[in-house]
Amino acid sequence: MFGKRKKSGDRFADDRYDDTAEYDDADHARGYRGGDYDDDPPTDENPIVTVDYDEAVDYDETADYDDDADNEVPGSGPYDYGDVAELLENVSDQRLDLGSVILPMPPGGQLQVEMTPEGTPQAVHLATEHGRITVAAYAAPKSPGQWRTVAADLAESLRGDGARVAVENGPWGRELLAVTDGADLRFIGVDGHRWMVRLVAAGPAGAADEGGPLVAAARAILSETVIRRGEDPMPVREPLAVVLPQELAEQLAAAHQQQVDAQQQALAAQVAAQATPAPVISPPMPQGPRRGADGSAMQQLGLN
Repeated sequence: MFGKRKKSGDRFADDRYDDTAEYDDADHARGYRGGDYDDDPPTDENPIVTVDYDEAVDYDETADYDDDADNEVPGSGPYDYGDVAELLENVSDQRLDLGSVILPMPPGGQLQVEMTPEGTPQAVHLATEHGRITVAAYAAPKSPGQWRTVAADLAESLRGDGARVAVENGPWGRELLAVTDGADLRFIGVDGHRWMVRLVAAGPAGAADEGGPLVAAARAILSETVIRRGEDPMPVREPLAVVLPQELAEQLAAAHQQQVDAQQQALAAQVAAQATPAPVISPPMPQGPRRGADGSAMQQLGLN
């Protein structure tokens, strides 16, 4: 299908944006991980530590929050923290507080935290049975429109990397659907008050299509997400910091230290192996005629 000429109505046809401003934030332009979405091995530069959801929050599987309107954040977000701070107090055990973003926590699955080499969290992924969901927030101007600019530049960057990109309409407006060699991706962005939030849903072929369970889960999570922007001035497009809960931070710090120790031990073993000289085996020396009691060697050979 991808090798045929584009026809009228092809959803992957190049979309023409009205925005002409160049967006130079590399975090947005490269804001997805290449390769297989669920097979990103930890590296020295970006180690990933995985924990269960239940270890991150005290999830109560027996509670039915949907039937209790007094203890529920309405599902039409994402929200600004200042608008729902009081409501959050009643459902804090159902949310994962990451500082700049507060996420609803579905039961089961895993939480993946991408670390810097120094052990600082730089991205948090929610791994589900259908794919992986990543939510990040950024500083933005008071006037809306940042996501439109980001989406235009992101679409161009994705196409430059060989992806097939379509712009589709979702609950909050435009969404990007990208088909790459390693995964299908859907980018959803929402402009808020001095912030912009972006969600990336990544899964195997077809997982990011409209109507699929991964997209439904992504929209449900985004509709319940809360953004804590803070009052400090920040450059536009600056990522809002990810801050882990103390218990989770301690678990991840210990796991990260184990990774560092293992890498150091492997490096030390490699250096030791290179520093140990190989044994030198000298070839046997040829033995000539020996001088005996009856004369010199030359005399014994009859040559003198």
